[in-house]
Amino acid sequence: MIQLRGVSKTFPGHTALYPLTLTVPAGKVTVIIGPSGSGKSTLIRLILGLIDADTGEIRILGDPITAANRRELRLRIGYVVQDGGLFPHMTARENVTLVSRLLRRHPKAIVERLTELTRIVQLPVELLDRYPAQLSGGQRQRIGLIRALMLDPPVLLLDEPMAALDPLVRADLQTDLKAIFRELGKTVILVTHDLGEAAYLGDQLVLLNEGRIVQVGTLSELEQQPADPFVTRFLQAQRGYSGPSIG
Repeated sequence: MIQLRGVSKTFPGHTALYPLTLTVPAGKVTVIIGPSGSGKSTLIRLILGLIDADTGEIRILGDPITAANRRELRLRIGYVVQDGGLFPHMTARENVTLVSRLLRRHPKAIVERLTELTRIVQLPVELLDRYPAQLSGGQRQRIGLIRALMLDPPVLLLDEPMAALDPLVRADLQTDLKAIFRELGKTVILVTHDLGEAAYLGDQLVLLNEGRIVQVGTLSELEQQPADPFVTRFLQAQRGYSGPSIG
């Protein structure tokens, strides 16, 4: 579904990503995890086409990202950020239907899609007419998820979507996300620094450190067959980590 080959990125005075190669399998949840400054955000911005790689190639659905197709490929990736990333002057309904309206999708099709998605993310329909400031953090995140799914993209990218939520809301949303991922069967890339979240939601974990991929695999593989001493140090440093029984 998504392939990166020899991709690197350097900013003035700082190498954010050294040449890396990664395959994101179709229909699975790939979790990008690592400490702050490891290159997670840069990797996501590259996949979204927000910045250009210095070297290498990124392919999405078989097509390399180019200046000519960048906009089209972005429409095939749903993007969810912290706190939903909603426009404060628009209602939730206006936020989630904005791109569909700009693309002149049929009003009836927009309503049908919105009805389906409110069911999937378990959001009460009456909340759609509220402004973001009138919604809780969990509700804003569900609205952000609806917006990302409105065009039915084959790829869904979530960048630290639950980092700002309190533990109970976060736990509920994690449970719902797992069910949503299973129901929709989309290719998902989730960025997090939380090992428990990664283990619970991810089929494949990609551990980054200082701009390099340290190891790719399941949590069990990282625990039992660490590719580098950093892997074990990272796992043990996670608050609440209790060894191989986690997840």
